[in-house]
Amino acid sequence: MDNDQTVFQSPSVGNTPKTQDVNVPLSSFAPPVQSPPAQNLASQAVPIVEEPVIQESPISNNTLAQELGRQVEPSFQDFQSTESVDTLVPPPPPVIEAAQSATSDDYSGGNTFSLVKKIAKILIGLFVVLLIFMVVFTVVVPLLTKNSSGKVTLTYWGLWENSNTMQGIISDFESQNPNIIINYSQQDIKQYRERLVTRIANGNGPDIFRFHNSWYPMLSSDLLALPSDTISKDVFNQSFYPVAQKDLVKNGAIYGIPLEIDTLSLFVNNKLFQSAGLQPPTNWNDFINDARAMTVKDQNGKIKTAGAAMGTYSNISHAPDIVSLLFAQNGVDLSNLQNGADRAAGALTFYTSFVTDQNNVWDSTLDPSIVVFSRGDLAMYFGYSWDYFTIKQANPNLSFQIVPVPQLSDQHIDLASYWAEGVSAKSTHPKEALLFMKYLATKNTEEKLYADETKTRGFGEPYARVDLADTLKSNTIVYPAVYQAPDATSSFLVDSTYDAGLNDESNTYLQNAINSITNGSSPQSAFDTLSQGVTQVLQKYGQ
Repeated sequence: MDNDQTVFQSPSVGNTPKTQDVNVPLSSFAPPVQSPPAQNLASQAVPIVEEPVIQESPISNNTLAQELGRQVEPSFQDFQSTESVDTLVPPPPPVIEAAQSATSDDYSGGNTFSLVKKIAKILIGLFVVLLIFMVVFTVVVPLLTKNSSGKVTLTYWGLWENSNTMQGIISDFESQNPNIIINYSQQDIKQYRERLVTRIANGNGPDIFRFHNSWYPMLSSDLLALPSDTISKDVFNQSFYPVAQKDLVKNGAIYGIPLEIDTLSLFVNNKLFQSAGLQPPTNWNDFINDARAMTVKDQNGKIKTAGAAMGTYSNISHAPDIVSLLFAQNGVDLSNLQNGADRAAGALTFYTSFVTDQNNVWDSTLDPSIVVFSRGDLAMYFGYSWDYFTIKQANPNLSFQIVPVPQLSDQHIDLASYWAEGVSAKSTHPKEALLFMKYLATKNTEEKLYADETKTRGFGEPYARVDLADTLKSNTIVYPAVYQAPDATSSFLVDSTYDAGLNDESNTYLQNAINSITNGSSPQSAFDTLSQGVTQVLQKYGQ
């Protein structure tokens, strides 16, 4: 890059001296009920004795009582009569030979009691129906929603941790809440969001589940707001980073509890830097010069050692994350790209310049950047803390360190991509699920989870709680993730969420824009297409 060019506007990777300070204002970077058995319910209802049909002259009530073998007593005290108890049972109705029109005689004398009896039967029927409903809702429903021991079982869907790792904090919660059982299930990330949404809609989804920080627009109707007795807004804001407040608090309501935080960091190859006598860059001008200095090409111009993985899309891990970082540092509002068209185009120009410039340090023929870095043939790689395990598995002997990403000279902005736990709005046990969420939000729970995670790998997921960051200072691999968290923002333009929705659809437009520029189209034209596409995706998901 020439000395008189701004970082994100004119991206030529050139000859800016390492020692020169760059202090250019941001404004210039642009140009999911069975009734009880009938006999059980009947035993609880008022018995109804059907009258025998007698075709001859009526018999007295006493005779009827003797034939029935028991004393006849009035069933309802509400119907008052001036007659004796023996006359409360009316004579059988007359045999009607044919249909007649009702007359006033039908409602006089003895027939009055026939009418009373009909009303009584209706009332008894209503009483039985009411009794059934009472039994269903006070006995049957609770039995169906509890297991045989009377305990409530909550289904919890996770992603990255297996059951053994999660069992520690789950057992602790269950010991404190003996009437609640947590059934944890590790899910496959592939098609996870679609499966989650479908199961919740069908009424058989999990009670608690993990979701990406950028997924709220797609899950707004599926997430239950956390009440203040689960966690208050003040406690949330004091416990978690501003980026979590931005992503998980909507219209004053909290919708998730993060158990980890991760930020995009710079991985540097120690051997290559030592050989070149260089130190990890802290600003973009030094990054450009270092990348150029450590790039090695053969006599045909083919890159053998790449200085930095920047400029393309398909063969760069976290390409959309890197672009999102550049957008954020250059003052681009992702929710309204068009308002920052010049700045966004400038950031795209800067990103692609690492390929399009005559002194290119990367190209589309190279293997995926994480593979090249693992081999030791890439000096600088942008990644997250969990990339460490992939790289070490591929090459245990590779010496590298993780440092904060480069910045512009007048500000400090980083990018976060992380996951949180939420409660299903259709959970049949919201009270118990919210109690578990309250438990997850505590400092002790996060500390225990981290300790259990380190039993199977080098370190756990970086702490999401602000008050635990300093405990990671001695771990130079994971500490950069939390060191950058206070200044981090977030984006839906990130990879590895496999959401087949807002993220992936937006990334498709970004990929097309980058490919367009590297193939010769103007950055402004590529940005216009990107802006139109992303706007359509945001509108599709209610943004």
